[in-house]
Amino acid sequence: MGLTILAFFTSFLVVIFFTPSLIKVAELKNLTDTPDELRKLHKRSKPTIGGIIIYAGTLFSYAIWLPTDDASDFKYIVATTLLMFFVGVKDDIIGTAPMKKLAAHILCGLIIVLMANIRIKSLHGIFGIYEIPYWASIFLSLFTMIVIINAFNLIDGVDGLAAGIGFIAAMAFGTWFLLLKDLVMSCMAFALAGSLLAFLYYNFSPAKIFMGDSGSLTIGLIMSVLAIKLIEFERVSLIYQLALSTKPVIAIAFLIYPLVDTMRIFIYRMLNGLSPFNADRNHIHHRLQDVGFNHRQTSFVLYVSNMLVIAVAFLTIKLQPTFSLLVVVGFAVFLCLIPFYLMKEKIPVIKTLNSEPESAEINNIKQV
Repeated sequence: MGLTILAFFTSFLVVIFFTPSLIKVAELKNLTDTPDELRKLHKRSKPTIGGIIIYAGTLFSYAIWLPTDDASDFKYIVATTLLMFFVGVKDDIIGTAPMKKLAAHILCGLIIVLMANIRIKSLHGIFGIYEIPYWASIFLSLFTMIVIINAFNLIDGVDGLAAGIGFIAAMAFGTWFLLLKDLVMSCMAFALAGSLLAFLYYNFSPAKIFMGDSGSLTIGLIMSVLAIKLIEFERVSLIYQLALSTKPVIAIAFLIYPLVDTMRIFIYRMLNGLSPFNADRNHIHHRLQDVGFNHRQTSFVLYVSNMLVIAVAFLTIKLQPTFSLLVVVGFAVFLCLIPFYLMKEKIPVIKTLNSEPESAEINNIKQV
């Protein structure tokens, strides 16, 4: 447990102390996002390279406190996160075509799945399926990684949202692995959690800096590795309370808001004859803003919603796997439909006396 605490506070201190310097450098070198009427909600130029400090703090802390007796996956994780990080940096500074980013996602996924052999090998009883063929394992694992990576990229649309949801998920993963005495994965999760909590201090509305794709893509990749590791953790090593759970359901619950919003927006676009890569303002956080929530309120509501779904997942651990999945996803979908009901019925949400913060996250209609 001592290593995980050190990993958390090391990354936290790196980010909390060096982010002001990064903000200053970004402003001096004009590495900022310029507002426009079509895509941006913020009114002033803000640095968009916060992912640099998030990744630096996480990698620095993880490398220092990683248990050296079991670090076989470290080289693959470092290699893929570096690639994803630089793809994000390029997109933040000069832009990257969606298909090129998708190609990078696939390449990183193949390295993790084929070379590191981090893949989903079983559905653990969901829909009556347990072990799956090797080819199906590769396809499902690659699909899972791509979805999670893009999910964090797409929710980065409100000040503090992606960082806060990422912090909640990282803490949940870290606690899970800590209880099971997997210090390697626990250190990774807590190192990321420390970085995100410190970054949230500067990113919460009104934001002084945005994480950009360099942050959201890297966070998504790390989350996908943590999720697959959780799903495939050996059941014989689980403590009794966790052994009863359906591990894919727990992993989905930890990441429920990014996953539900991403799948909903992709389905919506395709049903309307649009490319799933088209930009729009149909995300759940946009709908919350449309009914009157400001950026702080929107982020807070989605934080609470994500934690409520996690609580429901643990309340259903004794249920049959498929039914447990349906309960968790159904409850999440119900929560997500509330802002749409409020819009349809034209029920305004009473705003606080404070005026809306001036800044907002840059990628409110971000492309994949």
